[in-house]
Amino acid sequence: METGAPTWLVAGLGNPGARYARTRHNIGWLALDALATEAFHGERRFDGDVSRTESAWLLKPTTFMNLSGVAVRAMADFYKIPHERVLVVLDDAALAFGRLRIRPAGSAGSHNGLESVLVHFATEDVPRLRVGIGNPPPPMALPDYVLAPFTPEEEVALGAVTDRAAESIRVILKNGLAAAMNEFNKEGL
Repeated sequence: METGAPTWLVAGLGNPGARYARTRHNIGWLALDALATEAFHGERRFDGDVSRTESAWLLKPTTFMNLSGVAVRAMADFYKIPHERVLVVLDDAALAFGRLRIRPAGSAGSHNGLESVLVHFATEDVPRLRVGIGNPPPPMALPDYVLAPFTPEEEVALGAVTDRAAESIRVILKNGLAAAMNEFNKEGL
């Protein structure tokens, strides 16, 4: 069992408000809910809801997706957590629904929330856990898709997806990124 202050910051990306609560873009928040041992009881600080585990601060930025980096950087600076220990949890439409992909660095792709985080840290060396939400069905545009609620079929599987994402975060915190990548960067649930 670890003692002392958390050494990681886990930021689940999403949008505030009831309208967005069960949308694909908020899967980062849902993963943090699954990670918390009880209901996520966030204290409002750093433009977000803050909670913690033994080894990590948990942050749900409430700045809306495109400004997520403001909250993530402010909290990381306050607790002196280096960017290599800031794990961003986000949705990814390029991955099949439920698939996880953990990476230690890389570009933001088309994800504006991750782009905001990378800009605020001035580096692409920020670990991330991408949670697959699948591609939008034609002719639906990507912005409409990510802000739409999950389908009934996705809702049935969502608990297993967020539980698996939470477990991957636990492995990262305990055993490191490489161990989690080996275990969770596989196809399917």
